[in-house]
Amino acid sequence: MTTPLRLLLVEDSDDDARILLHDLKRAGYAVDFERVQTGVDLSAALDRGGWDLIISDYTMPSFDAPSAFRVVRERQLDIPFIIVSGTVGEEVAVEAMRLGVHDYLLKGKLARLPAVIEREMADASARKAHLDAQRALGISEVRFRRLAEAGMIGISVTDETGRILEANDTFLNIVGYSRDDLKAGRLDWAAMTPAKWSPFAAAAAEQLATHGFTRPWEKEYVRKDGTCAPVLVAVATLEGARSIAVSLDLSDRKLLEEQLRQAQKMEAVGTLAAGVAHDFNNLLSVVLSYTRLGIDSLKVGDPLRMDLEEVEKAAHRAVDLTRQLLAFSRKQMLQPRVLDLNAVVLGMQKMLRRLLGDDVELSLLTGHKLGRVYADPGQIEQIIMNLVVNARDAMTNGGKVIVETGNANLDASYVARHHGVVPGPYVMLAVTDTGTGMDPATQARIFEPFFTTKEPGRGTGLGLATVFGIVKQSGGDIWVYSEPGKGTTFKVYLPRTEQTAETAPSLPPPSDAVAGVETILLVEDEDQVRNVIRTILRRHGYNVLEAQNGGEAFLISEDFQAKIHLLITDVVMPRMSGRALAERLAPRRPGMRVLYISGYTENSVVHHGVLDAGVAFLQKPITPEALARKVREVLDAPLDTAAP
Repeated sequence: MTTPLRLLLVEDSDDDARILLHDLKRAGYAVDFERVQTGVDLSAALDRGGWDLIISDYTMPSFDAPSAFRVVRERQLDIPFIIVSGTVGEEVAVEAMRLGVHDYLLKGKLARLPAVIEREMADASARKAHLDAQRALGISEVRFRRLAEAGMIGISVTDETGRILEANDTFLNIVGYSRDDLKAGRLDWAAMTPAKWSPFAAAAAEQLATHGFTRPWEKEYVRKDGTCAPVLVAVATLEGARSIAVSLDLSDRKLLEEQLRQAQKMEAVGTLAAGVAHDFNNLLSVVLSYTRLGIDSLKVGDPLRMDLEEVEKAAHRAVDLTRQLLAFSRKQMLQPRVLDLNAVVLGMQKMLRRLLGDDVELSLLTGHKLGRVYADPGQIEQIIMNLVVNARDAMTNGGKVIVETGNANLDASYVARHHGVVPGPYVMLAVTDTGTGMDPATQARIFEPFFTTKEPGRGTGLGLATVFGIVKQSGGDIWVYSEPGKGTTFKVYLPRTEQTAETAPSLPPPSDAVAGVETILLVEDEDQVRNVIRTILRRHGYNVLEAQNGGEAFLISEDFQAKIHLLITDVVMPRMSGRALAERLAPRRPGMRVLYISGYTENSVVHHGVLDAGVAFLQKPITPEALARKVREVLDAPLDTAAP
């Protein structure tokens, strides 16, 4: 068998080159060679690369071996370099070896050339392997150093007793210790492991002893301040009875998980609240309407009238409770517009001072060049009022409340800690008090519906839940900071808009001219609601045609030959929705206006296309005054604004 050999031969003699190649062939080498005689040719050949061995004559007419070797060394090439010459003595050979030439042989005495080549090739291979290993180690060390310095993963080295010997800054930040603490030997694996995690630590130790590494597992570290930091940990053994652990801080992830669980819990309650809203609003429509009709039929001072007025007050409180539930569940009907938050806050100043009383100081700090928000002004006022009332109740002996506005930018770090928030420009509303403050356990539940720290009989526990729902439905976020005995700060962030603030719409002047003689087609599937609406309309002089579903209404319209001025229809009904009914009747009744009514939440109404521009809508629960005014408003409006 032959051994391949790529030879670069520096030789000016054809005969010497032929003899050398012959000897190499006899020694079992399959030689692929190139012969050069000048420095330029040598450099070009080296640039082409791939040489296993260089054999050079010592002296040539315009070149010599030392010069050739310097060319090789300048390129930092580790190629065995052997001088084969018959014209120089031992001193020259020694000097060449001192330069770094690997060996020196005399022409005509090449018997040991194969052994020299084999030795030098093996040495070169060993040097290359060693260099490759050093380079790989260097790359590995750089990678590990960058990983340790990257700030993503905590890294620590522990001895067999559990004492932490080395750690990167990330690990120290996780556990809250300083590098001086580390040097003083104050960090101990067992001491930083809470008792409840000991079984998991024992299982990990068994894996480490058996396999030399552990599967990642979750645990907690006891920080220097006594708090616990949740982490994901994996451990592997090192030499000298040491082990290395990598720790990933799970604090942000656990926070997001808790926020998600809280959001899901509140969404479930909100779905329940929205589900009962329709039926509850229908019942309240009947109670409020018949109560008001009864009150209007009695004289002032009549004892029965006074009793009915109390019933009406209770029903209105039930309406407010329903609205709070829907606000919390983010399913209420909103009427947003572009607002200047400073104007809203300043406009509430007198009312807020009355709410707080004389023993609480109110300060308003309005931001300069405040951005605009797109929100329902009534709901924003409710946010401010609820937060201020909550602050007042936290200060039993008086104190100070600060209402502040300002511009803010929520960046990626804020978004990472608050589930569902979109980064970008916001307008901040902050309410700060000097009250009793809250512990972390209370803070974790303050936005839950019906949760309250007040004594029985004071509040429903829906104030902050309502604030939470309004903020979320408006696309914003709410954040609280509090410590026992140090007061509380609520910060509300609402998305900033570049639109110009709108002026508040002017309310129509009160008028008693709400009666009429027009014909109204009333479609409502709930008998009690339909009966009370019919009664209200007829008492105001209208001619009422009534149907309990879309099909019946369609037949009534076909049989009734006179003009129908207005269709009042529930939005969500069995088999045919109110919108579908209006669209079917529109070609047959081109001059008929439409008024939609519903006790369902915003999502259901929007789904049926009722909140489009130009569509008249009245939200249940219905009262006689609200219904009469809305009917008159729709009948008196230009025809193109009462589209189906």
